[in-house]
Amino acid sequence: MHYEIRVDGQLSETLKRAFPELEQVVMSGQTVLFGSVVDEAHLYELLDRCQNLGLRLMEMRRLPE
Repeated sequence: MHYEIRVDGQLSETLKRAFPELEQVVMSGQTVLFGSVVDEAHLYELLDRCQNLGLRLMEMRRLPE
């Protein structure tokens, strides 16, 4: 499964390192994290990381394979 997670703002270098398994790009004032998600547990782990780091989640969606 491939997912895209958009968070508000541009991530610092420290926050970028919290998501080593995902590619990252900044677009229109948001950071887009995208890449492979192994299973549902991994997806929830990524969302928990966002929450624990105080990131504001703007959008999450599954990408076509």
